[in-house]
Amino acid sequence: MSDDLQLSVTGMTCAACVASVTRVLNGLDDVSSVEVNLPLERANIRVQGTAQSAKATCIAAIERAGFGASDLIPALVVRSEQERAVHRQRRTVALAFALSLPVFIFSMLLDDLGSLGPLDMRLVLAMLATLPVYAYAGAPFHRNAWVALRGGRANMDVLVHLGTTVAMVWSSMVTLAPLLPMLPEFVGEASHVFFDGAAFIITFVLLGNHLEARAKLQATDAVHSLMRLQPNEAWVLDEKGNTTATPVEQIPRGSLLKVRVGDTVPLDGEVVEGTSLMDESMMTGESFPVRKELHDEVYAGTIALNAALTVRTTTLSVDTRLAKVIQLVEDAQSGQAPVQRLVDRVAAVFVPVVTVAAVLAAAVWAVFGTSLAPDAAMSSAEIAVMVLVSTLVIACPCALGLATPTALVVGTGRGARFGLLIKGIEALEQAHAASVMVFDKTGTITAGKPRVSHIELLEGDVEEVVCLASSLERDATHPIAHAVHQAWTNLGYERPTVKDVTTLPGMGLVGEFNGAPVAVGSVELMNTLLTVSEEIEARVAQRAKRGVTVVLVASGPRLLGWLELSDRIRETSEAAIKRLKMTGILPIMLTGDREEVARTVADTVGIDRVIAGVKPDEKAAYIRQWQEEHGVVAMVGDGINDAAALRLANVGIAMGAGSQIALESADVVLIRDDLVDAVAALDLGRATMRRIRTNLGWAFAYNLLGLPLAMGLLYPWTGWLLPPAFAAAAMSLSSVSVVTNSLLLRHWKPVPLLRTGEI
Repeated sequence: MSDDLQLSVTGMTCAACVASVTRVLNGLDDVSSVEVNLPLERANIRVQGTAQSAKATCIAAIERAGFGASDLIPALVVRSEQERAVHRQRRTVALAFALSLPVFIFSMLLDDLGSLGPLDMRLVLAMLATLPVYAYAGAPFHRNAWVALRGGRANMDVLVHLGTTVAMVWSSMVTLAPLLPMLPEFVGEASHVFFDGAAFIITFVLLGNHLEARAKLQATDAVHSLMRLQPNEAWVLDEKGNTTATPVEQIPRGSLLKVRVGDTVPLDGEVVEGTSLMDESMMTGESFPVRKELHDEVYAGTIALNAALTVRTTTLSVDTRLAKVIQLVEDAQSGQAPVQRLVDRVAAVFVPVVTVAAVLAAAVWAVFGTSLAPDAAMSSAEIAVMVLVSTLVIACPCALGLATPTALVVGTGRGARFGLLIKGIEALEQAHAASVMVFDKTGTITAGKPRVSHIELLEGDVEEVVCLASSLERDATHPIAHAVHQAWTNLGYERPTVKDVTTLPGMGLVGEFNGAPVAVGSVELMNTLLTVSEEIEARVAQRAKRGVTVVLVASGPRLLGWLELSDRIRETSEAAIKRLKMTGILPIMLTGDREEVARTVADTVGIDRVIAGVKPDEKAAYIRQWQEEHGVVAMVGDGINDAAALRLANVGIAMGAGSQIALESADVVLIRDDLVDAVAALDLGRATMRRIRTNLGWAFAYNLLGLPLAMGLLYPWTGWLLPPAFAAAAMSLSSVSVVTNSLLLRHWKPVPLLRTGEI
């Protein structure tokens, strides 16, 4: 037995921290898998046994590693605390800059201020100005570094602590050398100090952390905006028509609510009185108001614009569509993409390796500095100290740790804003590489709401044909069954009871009535019970060529007749297929309907390749075949018969009004039931992966360029050596640039012309 445990984790600052938390949790016997998300400060843990029994062990392990852990804190509470932390960071950054300014003046601008006894007054003042920056503003780095070292790990705090401490200790020794005769001679002879480096390392890292924290708040704006949509209270109507303000979590199903003009609908429900235009933009991205009338569904988070409504609730607060959207987005943002797992493995060894490299580079310069750079203005010891400090500081792997999760957080949140619910991070990552998109027909390319347009009678009458068909389809959930039931309801006949109903996938249903077999379905099914003449088959094929679905009805040896069902093609289906072709993706229709019907619909929307007459269990086999032939395959469907194919596809996309099993099997759910949103989901995947690639490219390029410069590899030939303050600024800039690049996804939106059908 396994269970999922979610914990809030605090104290993580970089990818090395993520790797440390992951490592200590994976080391526990009861833990089978771990996903740690840096921007959301959350760990998703799969444990053997119950989550409750493993929680204390997991929390203790995380705390031993030097981090904080607790039960999952509500997202809005975390958001409020993060906002307060950003305000505190801003004050600390301002103080650090104010304290660093005199350090810069004393270290860089002034040459000679006289002496204080045997000491150089300029250096003494620089040291005194640096102390509060190092000890006060830098206190969190020093404290967290020791916690990390005690936990046997190295992270950004360790690198900042080591770099600033080396700079501070060296510079203080040079300043106080006249009072400390026990120091080595090369210290007393040194003239270069790095007080400005120590001060500005801390200041720039604090500034970078502050800008990064602000950007991460913006990255999670979308999901937090959704969370704020649902009101805390609702106006509940009693039997006398009086209203009472009631917390939404206390309102049972079937309650009557009053939604006033300008109010947000608190729970999903059905309109029982009134007509109003509703603003659904925050739920679906639809900019135009939607009219809701008697018996129409309304959803939590939408707003009544011009009239009041009376609504009967159909869900509890935890089961609303809005609640499910929020949960899906949170789950997706908490996941970890395969590319991020690779980055985390690199980051786990990056800090220790760079630390060793920094020490070795410093040692080489200390021993061979004179021969490597005989004309250098600094001594070998001074170069060694600068190399050690700059290399330690510039090597912080923050940018690597933020490159992927920030883009995924922004991408999934932006998708939710436009009605694209990304359930699987891996699907979003693979969407950019899709070369084939497979479509079901009914409910996907077509609206999925067929109606009986004609009844053809052979040996029966209308009542017998419609009633037998409806009785056989009584428990079916396919759109065809709904159309048959609607026809029976409209005619008002009494429906007989058919026994032992059996579904034959892809063919129809059979049962028993008055001791004789009865059936509803395809010509293929009828031929197993009786002989269908060539003339009848030709007539059925002729009807199918017109784009209608023909459902035959038989009783015993008699073919009673058939029902013809028409289903309109969605207005935007043709534009969606055209857009796919423009992006180089091959559209394929995969349907259980007749070849003639499928071909008519395919020709209308522009699909060239059609596979018709496919049974539900065969759809998955086709998906597997196309994966072998073409690579990444996306699948769009809505019914139970699509579930296996949706799960097998690299990117499974379900229409929001589809069956529950299809919604559960898919990676992406389209709230608006619009095929252009399936195309938009692939476009969002491409946009997100572009951000991830540029983020990772920048992060790796920054380290590839910065590390050699900091280690002094170019100094003997170019005279280029990266000062510690510049190293700190570059490190902070890399993290901020990665998060800022991810934030560009906030401007993503589906291609607007798709909805007009012009593209």
